[in-house]
Formats: sequence, structure tokens, C-alpha cells
Amino acid sequence: MAIEAQGKKDTDKPASWAYYLSYLYTKYRLPPLLLVVCQDRATAEWASGPVSIGPRQWPALTLRPLVAGPHNMPVITDVAEARKDLALTTLAAITHAADPDIGAILKTLSTALRDVPEIIADPLVELTAQGLGNRPAAQQWRNLVAVDLSFYKSFMAEEIRDEGRTEGIAQGILLFLAQAGVDVSDEARGRITTCGDLETLNRWLLRAPTARSAEDVFAEE
Repeated sequence: MAIEAQGKKDTDKPASWAYYLSYLYTKYRLPPLLLVVCQDRATAEWASGPVSIGPRQWPALTLRPLVAGPHNMPVITDVAEARKDLALTTLAAITHAADPDIGAILKTLSTALRDVPEIIADPLVELTAQGLGNRPAAQQWRNLVAVDLSFYKSFMAEEIRDEGRTEGIAQGILLFLAQAGVDVSDEARGRITTCGDLETLNRWLLRAPTARSAEDVFAEE
């Protein structure tokens, strides 16, 4: 199966989809399926096709994706229902990313995943994060993972915990500088608070208590 997320109509995509399916069929000699995940009905209707490739009077190939969108996926806000089919619940949550009730939808998913073995939960946590993209719901999901699924060691969970550590260290550096009466410019403050490298921040933290200026913290950087 090939899975593709589609955020808007793109007339170049059917050619790519045809390539994916042809490649999978050639390599594995199995009938491939293309699943296109959409988050709005207009895009879903466009993606449904069918798309004919070849002469109009005799098309050599007809592309018929299986489309999942808010028009044909359930809104799942009951934890017991979510646990019956975690894959469906995950896919449904992604397709309803723009739903006004997305907070409850994602909370249901995170609660349902709490009692699931990591080998099953981790891919679903990551798939949800990737599927939500840069929508506001993505940050809601990150917050839920940090709280409800904090015991998981998935890439996303580790990334969130690292973000928490970097924020704490950055605030510690600024606190040391403030206690020493060091004037911190907006540029220096931004450099400290936006640094995402733990090793660098720890190095700056060690210098902060004895620094006479913000530049002393960044020495030799």
C-alpha cells in the first residue's frame, strides 16, 4: 500500500501516484493500493478520480485512489470505540484536523493509546504527528503526547522532552545573568532561548554564573 497526504488539488500528483503504484507492482508483483488522506471534502472529491492515463478513446491505465477524508471518516470521541480499531481512530483523527472538536478527538486517541504496547503505539503517535502537519491541531497533539504518553520513548516524545529541557536550561542561563546584573540584549536573549542544542546550552550554563557580559557566555562559540 502507498499512503499519500494531500492538502490541496495538485494536477501533477496523479502522475506521481501512477509511478508509485507501477513501481510497487513491478517490484513486489502484488496488486498495490493507493490511500490518499485529505483534510477537506473538496480535495477528497478531486483526489477520488478516476484519472485516465493514455489516449482518451483507449486509456492505458485508470487510476482510482482510495480516499479518506472528513466526509467519509467517523468522528471518534469515545475511548472504548477508539480502542476497538486504533488504526482507524488515528486515520480519522488526521482527516478531522480542521474539525472544531479536534481537541476532544485527539484526547480520545491519546487516552486509548495509553494502555497499548509501545511497538503498536509509537508508529501511531508518529503517524498522527506527521498527518496533522502544521495545523494548530499539531501542537495540541504534541501537548497530549507530552502529558498522556510521556512514558513512551518514541522520536516525537523524546523531541518534546528535549524541548522541555532546553527551555529550562535557557531560563536558567538568563536567571544567572540577571542575578549577576548583566544586561542581556534582545539579540543575545533570542540566541539563548532559540538554541535547541543541549550540549551548547549546558556549556553556556556553566559560564553564566561568572559571566560579566552576555558575550562571555558565548565565548569561543
